[in-house]
Amino acid sequence: MSQSTAPMISSHERAGSAFNGYLMLAVLAAVTVVVLYLVINAAPPSGAEKYEKLLFVGTLLLGSLTVLIGSIGFFMIQPNQAAVITLFGEYRGTVRTQGLHWVWPWMMKKKVSVRAHNIHSEKVKINDLRGNPIEIACNVVWRVNDTAQAVFDVDDYKEFVNIQIEAGLRTVGARHPYDDMSDEDETTLRGSADIVNAELREELNERLIVAGITVDEAGLTHLAYAAEIAGAMLRRQQADAVIAARKKVVIGAVGMVEDALEKLSGDGIVELDDERRAAMVSNLMIVLCGDREAQPVVNAGTLYQ
Repeated sequence: MSQSTAPMISSHERAGSAFNGYLMLAVLAAVTVVVLYLVINAAPPSGAEKYEKLLFVGTLLLGSLTVLIGSIGFFMIQPNQAAVITLFGEYRGTVRTQGLHWVWPWMMKKKVSVRAHNIHSEKVKINDLRGNPIEIACNVVWRVNDTAQAVFDVDDYKEFVNIQIEAGLRTVGARHPYDDMSDEDETTLRGSADIVNAELREELNERLIVAGITVDEAGLTHLAYAAEIAGAMLRRQQADAVIAARKKVVIGAVGMVEDALEKLSGDGIVELDDERRAAMVSNLMIVLCGDREAQPVVNAGTLYQ
């Protein structure tokens, strides 16, 4: 018999209400003055009736308890800070207005920072799209957007952010190769930073929306092959660089030979048959593409000798 799991009910932030803290501070100050006056001037004489003494003690205790319990309800909201108010476990709203506030002492207050937080993740070892082990790390700027979700829908929203950043980094890193080893124009971790960073930010926003967290910025800060293949990949990169340089030299040499032959033929300096033209092309390509300087040879005979 299958059992169905009830979906989690998502919380949503709503505005909470609180009394003006400065006004309540004045009220408590007035009550304190009254209590002090009773202690100093209103104490019953020694010969007073018993009920008068009990009335005095009761009034004094009531005033003292009012001052003591009333002082518990004060709380201060700093800029870019919020306070989540609950009453016997029931969410009663979030206060975001900065300044001094007061709520009933039996109402709980949990302060939540809505400032921007900056996290630099640890280096994690993953496999890219082609299975190559790489080391990767990122920097993430995030903030609390919905305080009710951050407090009630996850156990510890800061720890939740740290775990989801690592999970999102692994997911995005595994979608693309570290570098492009083919002639295809594809997205790579090393060569497509803007695309990868935007994809990482979108991935983290999707993961953290359940906790009321918004990611403002995300970007890779470390990217390298793992130590066990770093040497082999370095040699491959060096080989790619040599091939690219050779290719550029050959293309340039072909253009120079073509221009030289056209100039010789166009100006009528020398007439070459196909065989001698091929020999000249071969000599020019050797001179232009060789790693060492060419050694000239003086020909004292004819062109065909």
